[in-house]
Amino acid sequence: MSDRSPNLLHGRTVNAPKRAVTGHNWDGTEMDWRRAPQQYGAVHFHDDDLYDAGWRPSLSMTVPADARSGVYALRLEADSGPAFWVVFYVRPPRPAPRAPVAFLASTATYLCYSNYRARMRPGPAELYIGALPVVDTTDLLLMHHPELGGSTYDTHSDGSGVCHVSRLRPIVNTRPTGRLWNLFLDLCLLDWLEAHDQPYDVVTDDDLHTEGLPLLDGYSVVLTGCHPEYCSREMLDALAAYLARGGRLMYMGGNGFYWRVSYPAAHPGMLELRRAEDGTRAWVESTGEYYHSSTGEYGGLWRRQGRAPNALVGVGFVAQGFDRSSFYRRTPASRDPRARFIFDGIEDEALGDFGVAWGGAAGLELDAFNPSLGSPAWALVVASSEDHSNAFQLVNEEMNVSFAGADGQFSPAVRADMVFYEHPGGGAVFSTGSIAYVGSLAHRGYDNAISRLTLNVLRRFLDATPFATP
Repeated sequence: MSDRSPNLLHGRTVNAPKRAVTGHNWDGTEMDWRRAPQQYGAVHFHDDDLYDAGWRPSLSMTVPADARSGVYALRLEADSGPAFWVVFYVRPPRPAPRAPVAFLASTATYLCYSNYRARMRPGPAELYIGALPVVDTTDLLLMHHPELGGSTYDTHSDGSGVCHVSRLRPIVNTRPTGRLWNLFLDLCLLDWLEAHDQPYDVVTDDDLHTEGLPLLDGYSVVLTGCHPEYCSREMLDALAAYLARGGRLMYMGGNGFYWRVSYPAAHPGMLELRRAEDGTRAWVESTGEYYHSSTGEYGGLWRRQGRAPNALVGVGFVAQGFDRSSFYRRTPASRDPRARFIFDGIEDEALGDFGVAWGGAAGLELDAFNPSLGSPAWALVVASSEDHSNAFQLVNEEMNVSFAGADGQFSPAVRADMVFYEHPGGGAVFSTGSIAYVGSLAHRGYDNAISRLTLNVLRRFLDATPFATP
Protein backbone atom coordinates (compact mmCIF):
# COMPACT_ATOMS: atom_id res chain seq x y z
CA MET A 1 0.00 0.00 0.00
CA SER A 2 1.32 3.43 -0.93
CA ASP A 3 1.21 6.48 1.32
CA ARG A 4 0.66 9.48 -0.96
CA SER A 5 1.35 11.96 1.80
CA PRO A 6 4.77 13.55 2.29
CA ASN A 7 5.40 11.02 5.08
CA LEU A 8 5.75 8.18 2.55
CA LEU A 9 4.81 5.64 5.19
CA HIS A 10 4.21 2.81 2.75
CA GLY A 11 2.70 -0.38 4.15
CA ARG A 12 2.65 -4.08 3.37
CA THR A 13 -0.20 -6.40 4.26
CA VAL A 14 0.47 -9.94 5.42
CA ASN A 15 -1.72 -13.07 5.38
CA ALA A 16 -3.84 -11.76 2.49
CA PRO A 17 -6.58 -9.68 4.11
CA LYS A 18 -9.63 -9.13 1.93
CA ARG A 19 -9.37 -6.38 -0.67
CA ALA A 20 -11.94 -5.08 -3.19
CA VAL A 21 -14.30 -4.29 -0.32
CA THR A 22 -16.59 -1.31 -0.08
CA GLY A 23 -15.33 1.79 1.69
CA HIS A 24 -17.19 4.22 3.93
CA ASN A 25 -18.10 6.29 0.87
CA TRP A 26 -19.50 3.51 -1.32
CA ASP A 27 -22.86 4.69 -2.66
CA GLY A 28 -24.02 1.58 -4.52
CA THR A 29 -23.81 3.10 -7.99
CA GLU A 30 -20.95 0.84 -9.03
CA MET A 31 -20.42 -2.83 -8.16
CA ASP A 32 -17.05 -3.28 -9.89
CA TRP A 33 -14.17 -1.98 -7.77
CA ARG A 34 -12.06 -1.32 -10.87
CA ARG A 35 -14.60 1.21 -12.18
CA ALA A 36 -14.80 3.20 -8.94
CA PRO A 37 -11.59 2.55 -7.00
CA GLN A 38 -12.14 5.65 -4.89
CA GLN A 39 -15.16 3.90 -3.33
CA TYR A 40 -13.22 0.73 -2.55
CA GLY A 41 -10.49 2.09 -0.32
CA ALA A 42 -11.14 -0.27 2.59
CA VAL A 43 -9.28 -3.42 3.63
CA HIS A 44 -11.08 -6.13 5.64
CA PHE A 45 -8.70 -7.61 8.19
CA HIS A 46 -9.55 -10.74 10.20
CA ASP A 47 -7.75 -12.04 13.25
CA ASP A 48 -7.75 -15.51 11.68
CA ASP A 49 -6.49 -14.67 8.17
CA LEU A 50 -3.69 -17.04 7.16
CA TYR A 51 -1.84 -17.21 3.85
CA ASP A 52 1.60 -18.57 4.72
CA ALA A 53 2.25 -20.19 8.08
CA GLY A 54 5.97 -19.60 7.52
CA TRP A 55 7.04 -22.93 8.96
CA ARG A 56 10.62 -23.96 8.30
CA PRO A 57 10.89 -27.38 6.60
CA SER A 58 11.91 -30.16 8.96
CA LEU A 59 11.61 -33.02 6.47
CA SER A 60 12.17 -33.25 2.74
CA MET A 61 12.27 -36.02 0.17
CA THR A 62 13.25 -36.31 -3.46
CA VAL A 63 10.80 -38.07 -5.78
CA PRO A 64 12.73 -40.47 -8.03
CA ALA A 65 12.79 -39.43 -11.68
CA ASP A 66 11.24 -42.73 -12.72
CA ALA A 67 8.46 -42.62 -10.11
CA ARG A 68 5.06 -43.60 -11.42
CA SER A 69 2.55 -40.77 -11.72
CA GLY A 70 -0.07 -41.01 -9.02
CA VAL A 71 -1.50 -39.79 -5.71
CA TYR A 72 0.80 -40.41 -2.76
CA ALA A 73 0.79 -39.66 0.93
CA LEU A 74 3.57 -39.33 3.47
CA ARG A 75 2.58 -40.89 6.79
CA LEU A 76 3.82 -39.17 9.94
CA GLU A 77 3.46 -40.71 13.39
CA ALA A 78 4.21 -39.39 16.84
CA ASP A 79 4.76 -41.49 19.95
CA SER A 80 1.07 -41.18 20.70
CA GLY A 81 -2.03 -40.09 18.84
CA PRO A 82 -3.27 -40.82 15.33
CA ALA A 83 -1.10 -40.82 12.23
CA PHE A 84 -0.98 -37.70 10.06
CA TRP A 85 -0.94 -37.90 6.27
CA VAL A 86 0.59 -35.37 3.87
CA VAL A 87 -0.83 -35.90 0.37
CA PHE A 88 1.18 -35.10 -2.75
CA TYR A 89 0.88 -35.75 -6.47
CA VAL A 90 3.53 -37.14 -8.78
CA ARG A 91 2.81 -35.73 -12.21
CA PRO A 92 4.00 -37.24 -15.49
CA PRO A 93 7.19 -35.80 -17.00
CA ARG A 94 6.81 -32.99 -19.50
CA PRO A 95 6.07 -32.75 -22.32
CA ALA A 96 4.82 -36.21 -23.32
CA PRO A 97 2.25 -38.16 -21.26
CA ARG A 98 3.10 -41.67 -20.15
CA ALA A 99 -0.42 -43.10 -20.26
CA PRO A 100 -3.49 -42.77 -22.51
CA VAL A 101 -5.71 -41.79 -19.57
CA ALA A 102 -5.39 -38.74 -17.33
CA PHE A 103 -7.05 -38.46 -13.94
CA LEU A 104 -7.68 -34.78 -13.23
CA ALA A 105 -7.28 -34.38 -9.46
CA SER A 106 -9.69 -31.74 -8.13
CA THR A 107 -7.04 -29.85 -6.19
CA ALA A 108 -9.00 -26.57 -6.37
CA THR A 109 -11.95 -28.27 -4.67
CA TYR A 110 -9.71 -30.06 -2.17
CA LEU A 111 -8.22 -26.68 -1.23
CA CYS A 112 -11.61 -24.97 -0.91
CA TYR A 113 -12.64 -27.69 1.57
CA SER A 114 -9.30 -27.69 3.39
CA ASN A 115 -9.63 -27.46 7.19
CA TYR A 116 -13.41 -27.53 6.86
CA ARG A 117 -14.96 -26.90 10.27
CA ALA A 118 -18.44 -25.61 9.35
CA ARG A 119 -19.99 -28.91 10.45
CA MET A 120 -18.98 -28.00 14.00
CA ARG A 121 -21.02 -24.79 14.03
CA PRO A 122 -23.70 -24.57 16.71
CA GLY A 123 -27.07 -25.43 15.23
CA PRO A 124 -29.24 -28.30 14.05
CA ALA A 125 -26.68 -29.86 11.68
CA GLU A 126 -28.60 -33.12 11.71
CA LEU A 127 -31.50 -31.35 9.96
CA TYR A 128 -29.18 -30.44 7.08
CA ILE A 129 -27.51 -33.79 6.56
CA GLY A 130 -30.48 -35.96 7.45
CA ALA A 131 -28.58 -37.77 10.20
CA LEU A 132 -26.63 -37.08 13.35
CA PRO A 133 -23.15 -35.72 12.54
CA VAL A 134 -20.15 -37.83 13.48
CA VAL A 135 -17.23 -36.06 15.13
CA ASP A 136 -13.66 -37.32 14.88
CA THR A 137 -10.25 -36.22 16.11
CA THR A 138 -9.73 -33.99 13.06
CA ASP A 139 -12.89 -32.04 13.90
CA LEU A 140 -11.65 -31.58 17.46
CA LEU A 141 -8.22 -30.49 16.26
CA LEU A 142 -9.70 -27.81 13.99
CA MET A 143 -12.13 -26.69 16.67
CA HIS A 144 -9.35 -26.13 19.18
CA HIS A 145 -6.84 -24.63 16.73
CA PRO A 146 -8.50 -21.90 14.64
CA GLU A 147 -5.04 -20.51 13.87
CA LEU A 148 -4.73 -23.27 11.21
CA GLY A 149 -7.18 -21.30 9.07
CA GLY A 150 -10.54 -22.35 7.73
CA SER A 151 -12.12 -23.49 4.49
CA THR A 152 -14.26 -21.48 2.09
CA TYR A 153 -17.25 -23.02 3.89
CA ASP A 154 -16.32 -21.36 7.15
CA THR A 155 -16.67 -17.86 8.50
CA HIS A 156 -14.11 -15.69 10.20
CA SER A 157 -14.48 -14.85 13.86
CA ASP A 158 -16.37 -11.67 12.89
CA GLY A 159 -18.93 -13.68 10.89
CA SER A 160 -17.75 -12.78 7.39
CA GLY A 161 -17.09 -15.57 4.90
CA VAL A 162 -13.64 -17.01 4.21
CA CYS A 163 -12.85 -16.07 0.59
CA HIS A 164 -9.13 -16.96 0.58
CA VAL A 165 -7.59 -20.39 1.18
CA SER A 166 -3.98 -21.39 0.87
CA ARG A 167 -1.95 -24.59 0.74
CA LEU A 168 0.95 -22.85 2.54
CA ARG A 169 -0.36 -23.90 5.95
CA PRO A 170 -1.08 -27.17 7.78
CA ILE A 171 -4.04 -28.94 6.13
CA VAL A 172 -5.37 -31.77 8.24
CA ASN A 173 -8.47 -33.07 6.43
CA THR A 174 -7.17 -33.79 2.90
CA ARG A 175 -5.94 -37.30 3.49
CA PRO A 176 -6.45 -40.90 2.36
CA THR A 177 -8.27 -41.71 5.59
CA GLY A 178 -11.42 -39.90 6.59
CA ARG A 179 -14.92 -39.32 5.30
CA LEU A 180 -16.07 -40.47 1.89
CA TRP A 181 -15.85 -37.09 0.23
CA ASN A 182 -13.55 -35.43 -2.32
CA LEU A 183 -10.06 -36.98 -2.29
CA PHE A 184 -11.00 -39.99 -0.17
CA LEU A 185 -13.87 -40.90 -2.50
CA ASP A 186 -11.74 -40.15 -5.58
CA LEU A 187 -9.38 -42.90 -4.42
CA CYS A 188 -12.21 -45.36 -5.17
CA LEU A 189 -11.91 -44.39 -8.83
CA LEU A 190 -8.13 -44.78 -8.83
CA ASP A 191 -8.54 -48.14 -7.11
CA TRP A 192 -10.90 -49.21 -9.91
CA LEU A 193 -8.37 -48.18 -12.56
CA GLU A 194 -5.70 -50.18 -10.74
CA ALA A 195 -7.97 -53.22 -10.48
CA HIS A 196 -8.42 -53.19 -14.27
CA ASP A 197 -4.72 -52.64 -14.95
CA GLN A 198 -5.51 -49.40 -16.75
CA PRO A 199 -2.41 -47.16 -17.03
CA TYR A 200 -3.10 -43.55 -16.08
CA ASP A 201 -1.34 -40.30 -15.26
CA VAL A 202 -2.38 -37.89 -12.54
CA VAL A 203 -2.61 -34.20 -13.39
CA THR A 204 -4.11 -31.51 -11.17
CA ASP A 205 -6.37 -28.48 -11.37
CA ASP A 206 -3.32 -26.35 -10.59
CA ASP A 207 -1.55 -27.79 -13.62
CA LEU A 208 -4.58 -27.27 -15.84
CA HIS A 209 -4.99 -23.65 -14.74
CA THR A 210 -1.33 -22.89 -15.40
CA GLU A 211 -0.66 -24.92 -18.55
CA GLY A 212 -4.06 -25.04 -20.23
CA LEU A 213 -4.73 -27.21 -23.28
CA PRO A 214 -1.09 -28.36 -23.78
CA LEU A 215 -1.37 -30.29 -20.51
CA LEU A 216 -4.13 -32.48 -22.00
CA ASP A 217 -2.66 -32.93 -25.46
CA GLY A 218 -1.83 -36.59 -26.04
CA TYR A 219 -4.42 -38.02 -23.64
CA SER A 220 -7.17 -40.09 -25.22
CA VAL A 221 -9.41 -39.79 -22.16
CA VAL A 222 -9.61 -37.40 -19.20
CA LEU A 223 -11.48 -38.54 -16.07
CA THR A 224 -12.57 -36.11 -13.39
CA GLY A 225 -12.96 -36.94 -9.73
CA CYS A 226 -16.27 -37.22 -7.93
CA HIS A 227 -16.67 -33.52 -7.12
CA PRO A 228 -14.79 -30.99 -9.31
CA GLU A 229 -16.87 -28.15 -7.88
CA TYR A 230 -14.43 -25.24 -8.14
CA CYS A 231 -12.73 -24.14 -11.34
CA SER A 232 -11.13 -21.15 -12.98
CA ARG A 233 -11.84 -19.73 -16.42
CA GLU A 234 -8.52 -21.12 -17.61
CA MET A 235 -9.54 -24.62 -16.55
CA LEU A 236 -12.92 -24.44 -18.32
CA ASP A 237 -11.30 -23.05 -21.47
CA ALA A 238 -8.75 -25.87 -21.53
CA LEU A 239 -11.38 -28.62 -21.15
CA ALA A 240 -13.59 -27.05 -23.83
CA ALA A 241 -10.61 -26.81 -26.22
CA TYR A 242 -9.66 -30.43 -25.45
CA LEU A 243 -13.14 -31.61 -26.47
CA ALA A 244 -13.06 -29.44 -29.59
CA ARG A 245 -9.91 -31.29 -30.65
CA GLY A 246 -11.61 -34.67 -30.35
CA GLY A 247 -10.88 -35.44 -26.70
CA ARG A 248 -13.05 -37.66 -24.55
CA LEU A 249 -14.16 -36.52 -21.12
CA MET A 250 -15.63 -38.73 -18.39
CA TYR A 251 -17.23 -36.59 -15.69
CA MET A 252 -17.31 -39.05 -12.80
CA GLY A 253 -19.21 -37.06 -10.22
CA GLY A 254 -21.74 -34.41 -9.31
CA ASN A 255 -21.89 -30.69 -8.54
CA GLY A 256 -18.95 -30.02 -10.83
CA PHE A 257 -17.78 -26.85 -12.59
CA TYR A 258 -20.02 -24.84 -10.26
CA TRP A 259 -18.14 -21.97 -8.58
CA ARG A 260 -15.63 -19.63 -10.19
CA VAL A 261 -12.25 -19.33 -8.48
CA SER A 262 -9.11 -17.39 -9.31
CA TYR A 263 -5.46 -17.95 -8.54
CA PRO A 264 -3.88 -14.66 -7.32
CA ALA A 265 -0.53 -14.20 -9.08
CA ALA A 266 0.82 -12.23 -6.11
CA HIS A 267 0.05 -15.09 -3.72
CA PRO A 268 1.20 -18.45 -5.14
CA GLY A 269 -0.65 -21.37 -3.58
CA MET A 270 -3.79 -19.36 -2.79
CA LEU A 271 -7.33 -19.39 -4.21
CA GLU A 272 -9.90 -16.60 -4.14
CA LEU A 273 -13.66 -17.19 -4.13
CA ARG A 274 -16.61 -14.80 -3.92
CA ARG A 275 -19.99 -16.46 -3.22
CA ALA A 276 -22.00 -13.88 -5.13
CA GLU A 277 -25.75 -13.49 -5.53
CA ASP A 278 -26.96 -17.05 -6.12
CA GLY A 279 -26.25 -20.71 -5.48
CA THR A 280 -26.28 -23.12 -2.58
CA ARG A 281 -23.91 -21.29 -0.27
CA ALA A 282 -22.36 -21.69 3.16
CA TRP A 283 -22.33 -17.89 3.47
CA VAL A 284 -23.39 -14.93 1.36
CA GLU A 285 -20.93 -12.40 -0.04
CA SER A 286 -21.36 -8.78 1.06
CA THR A 287 -23.20 -6.56 -1.39
CA GLY A 288 -20.80 -4.71 -3.68
CA GLU A 289 -18.00 -7.22 -3.14
CA TYR A 290 -18.74 -9.75 -5.88
CA TYR A 291 -15.65 -9.05 -8.01
CA HIS A 292 -12.39 -10.83 -7.24
CA SER A 293 -9.65 -8.60 -5.92
CA SER A 294 -6.91 -10.65 -7.59
CA THR A 295 -8.16 -10.66 -11.18
CA GLY A 296 -11.18 -8.37 -11.33
CA GLU A 297 -13.33 -11.31 -12.47
CA TYR A 298 -16.97 -11.46 -11.45
CA GLY A 299 -17.39 -14.12 -8.78
CA GLY A 300 -20.08 -16.67 -8.08
CA LEU A 301 -21.70 -19.43 -10.11
CA TRP A 302 -20.50 -20.21 -13.61
CA ARG A 303 -24.19 -20.73 -14.39
CA ARG A 304 -24.79 -17.01 -13.81
CA GLN A 305 -21.93 -16.11 -16.13
CA GLY A 306 -23.15 -17.91 -19.23
CA ARG A 307 -21.07 -21.05 -18.65
CA ALA A 308 -23.36 -23.49 -16.89
CA PRO A 309 -21.74 -26.93 -16.52
CA ASN A 310 -24.50 -28.35 -18.74
CA ALA A 311 -22.80 -26.88 -21.82
CA LEU A 312 -19.56 -28.73 -21.02
CA VAL A 313 -20.69 -32.05 -19.55
CA GLY A 314 -24.40 -32.21 -20.35
CA VAL A 315 -25.65 -31.94 -16.76
CA GLY A 316 -25.65 -29.43 -13.91
CA PHE A 317 -26.22 -29.36 -10.15
CA VAL A 318 -29.89 -29.64 -9.11
CA ALA A 319 -30.23 -31.27 -5.68
CA GLN A 320 -28.45 -32.58 -2.61
CA GLY A 321 -29.17 -34.85 0.31
CA PHE A 322 -27.01 -36.70 2.78
CA ASP A 323 -29.06 -39.40 4.46
CA ARG A 324 -28.83 -42.27 1.95
CA SER A 325 -27.96 -42.80 -1.70
CA SER A 326 -30.25 -44.41 -4.25
CA PHE A 327 -29.96 -46.02 -7.70
CA TYR A 328 -30.46 -45.29 -11.40
CA ARG A 329 -33.02 -46.81 -13.74
CA ARG A 330 -32.35 -47.18 -17.45
CA THR A 331 -34.36 -44.95 -19.77
CA PRO A 332 -35.70 -45.74 -23.27
CA ALA A 333 -32.76 -43.72 -24.64
CA SER A 334 -30.41 -46.41 -23.28
CA ARG A 335 -31.69 -48.64 -26.13
CA ASP A 336 -30.63 -46.14 -28.77
CA PRO A 337 -27.98 -47.71 -31.04
CA ARG A 338 -25.66 -44.84 -30.17
CA ALA A 339 -25.65 -46.03 -26.53
CA ARG A 340 -25.36 -49.74 -27.25
CA PHE A 341 -21.68 -49.84 -26.28
CA ILE A 342 -22.46 -48.42 -22.83
CA PHE A 343 -24.72 -51.32 -21.86
CA ASP A 344 -22.87 -54.15 -23.53
CA GLY A 345 -23.31 -57.23 -21.31
CA ILE A 346 -25.68 -55.41 -18.91
CA GLU A 347 -29.23 -56.68 -18.52
CA ASP A 348 -30.06 -54.83 -15.30
CA GLU A 349 -32.79 -52.19 -15.40
CA ALA A 350 -31.88 -50.79 -11.97
CA LEU A 351 -28.25 -49.74 -11.69
CA GLY A 352 -26.20 -49.09 -8.57
CA ASP A 353 -28.42 -50.02 -5.62
CA PHE A 354 -25.18 -50.62 -3.70
CA GLY A 355 -22.00 -48.82 -2.79
CA VAL A 356 -19.87 -47.48 0.04
CA ALA A 357 -21.15 -43.90 -0.35
CA TRP A 358 -24.34 -44.19 1.69
CA GLY A 359 -25.50 -47.40 0.04
CA GLY A 360 -26.01 -46.42 -3.60
CA ALA A 361 -24.50 -44.93 -6.76
CA ALA A 362 -26.87 -41.94 -6.94
CA GLY A 363 -26.50 -39.70 -3.94
CA LEU A 364 -24.96 -36.84 -1.99
CA GLU A 365 -25.12 -34.19 -4.74
CA LEU A 366 -26.94 -34.71 -8.03
CA ASP A 367 -26.73 -33.23 -11.54
CA ALA A 368 -29.46 -33.31 -14.20
CA PHE A 369 -29.91 -32.71 -17.92
CA ASN A 370 -31.37 -29.32 -18.92
CA PRO A 371 -31.26 -28.05 -22.52
CA SER A 372 -32.24 -24.53 -21.41
CA LEU A 373 -28.89 -24.34 -19.61
CA GLY A 374 -26.87 -25.71 -22.52
CA SER A 375 -27.21 -29.49 -22.32
CA PRO A 376 -26.77 -30.58 -25.97
CA ALA A 377 -30.13 -31.34 -27.57
CA TRP A 378 -28.75 -34.54 -29.12
CA ALA A 379 -27.39 -35.89 -25.82
CA LEU A 380 -28.82 -39.16 -24.54
CA VAL A 381 -30.05 -39.43 -20.94
CA VAL A 382 -29.42 -43.16 -20.61
CA ALA A 383 -30.38 -43.52 -16.94
CA SER A 384 -31.95 -41.42 -14.19
CA SER A 385 -32.04 -41.91 -10.45
CA GLU A 386 -35.18 -42.37 -8.41
CA ASP A 387 -36.45 -43.08 -4.90
CA HIS A 388 -34.62 -40.25 -3.15
CA SER A 389 -35.81 -39.37 0.34
CA ASN A 390 -37.25 -36.03 1.36
CA ALA A 391 -33.85 -35.14 2.79
CA PHE A 392 -32.91 -34.35 -0.83
CA GLN A 393 -33.80 -30.77 -1.68
CA LEU A 394 -33.59 -28.74 -4.87
CA VAL A 395 -30.76 -26.23 -4.83
CA ASN A 396 -31.53 -22.52 -4.57
CA GLU A 397 -30.92 -21.65 -8.20
CA GLU A 398 -33.44 -24.27 -9.35
CA MET A 399 -36.33 -22.49 -7.60
CA ASN A 400 -37.63 -19.04 -8.46
CA VAL A 401 -40.24 -19.44 -5.74
CA SER A 402 -40.26 -21.91 -2.83
CA PHE A 403 -43.00 -24.48 -3.15
CA ALA A 404 -44.29 -27.59 -1.43
CA GLY A 405 -43.03 -30.87 -2.80
CA ALA A 406 -39.58 -29.60 -3.74
CA ASP A 407 -37.92 -32.58 -2.10
CA GLY A 408 -36.71 -35.89 -3.42
CA GLN A 409 -39.76 -37.81 -2.26
CA PHE A 410 -42.13 -35.89 -4.53
CA SER A 411 -40.26 -33.82 -7.11
CA PRO A 412 -39.20 -35.45 -10.40
CA ALA A 413 -36.63 -32.64 -10.68
CA VAL A 414 -34.63 -34.25 -7.85
CA ARG A 415 -32.60 -36.80 -9.77
CA ALA A 416 -29.20 -37.69 -11.16
CA ASP A 417 -29.04 -38.07 -14.94
CA MET A 418 -26.46 -40.30 -16.60
CA VAL A 419 -25.70 -38.65 -19.92
CA PHE A 420 -23.72 -39.45 -23.05
CA TYR A 421 -23.17 -37.21 -26.04
CA GLU A 422 -20.88 -37.00 -29.05
CA HIS A 423 -18.94 -33.76 -29.35
CA PRO A 424 -18.78 -31.99 -32.72
CA GLY A 425 -14.98 -32.22 -32.54
CA GLY A 426 -15.11 -36.00 -32.88
CA GLY A 427 -14.82 -36.74 -29.20
CA ALA A 428 -17.48 -37.48 -26.59
CA VAL A 429 -18.64 -36.86 -23.03
CA PHE A 430 -20.00 -39.29 -20.45
CA SER A 431 -21.39 -37.91 -17.18
CA THR A 432 -22.57 -39.78 -14.12
CA GLY A 433 -24.44 -36.91 -12.42
CA SER A 434 -23.70 -38.13 -8.87
CA ILE A 435 -20.92 -37.70 -6.33
CA ALA A 436 -21.67 -41.17 -4.89
CA TYR A 437 -21.18 -42.98 -8.22
CA VAL A 438 -17.51 -43.92 -7.84
CA GLY A 439 -18.26 -45.48 -4.44
CA SER A 440 -20.10 -48.29 -6.24
CA LEU A 441 -17.31 -49.35 -8.61
CA ALA A 442 -15.67 -51.91 -6.30
CA HIS A 443 -18.86 -53.64 -5.14
CA ARG A 444 -18.70 -57.46 -5.26
CA GLY A 445 -15.08 -57.50 -6.36
CA TYR A 446 -15.71 -55.02 -9.21
CA ASP A 447 -18.21 -57.48 -10.74
CA ASN A 448 -21.30 -55.28 -10.95
CA ALA A 449 -23.29 -53.24 -13.46
CA ILE A 450 -21.77 -49.87 -12.52
CA SER A 451 -18.24 -51.19 -12.92
CA ARG A 452 -19.07 -52.93 -16.21
CA LEU A 453 -20.84 -49.87 -17.59
CA THR A 454 -17.94 -47.58 -16.71
CA LEU A 455 -15.43 -49.98 -18.23
CA ASN A 456 -17.49 -50.14 -21.42
CA VAL A 457 -17.40 -46.36 -21.70
CA LEU A 458 -13.69 -46.14 -20.96
CA ARG A 459 -12.79 -48.79 -23.55
CA ARG A 460 -14.84 -47.12 -26.27
CA PHE A 461 -13.43 -43.71 -25.37
CA LEU A 462 -9.91 -45.16 -25.67
CA ASP A 463 -10.78 -46.38 -29.16
CA ALA A 464 -9.49 -43.76 -31.63
CA THR A 465 -12.48 -44.18 -33.94
CA PRO A 466 -14.09 -40.71 -34.11
CA PHE A 467 -17.59 -40.19 -32.74
CA ALA A 468 -20.12 -38.82 -35.22
CA THR A 469 -22.47 -36.12 -34.02
CA PRO A 470 -26.07 -36.92 -35.00
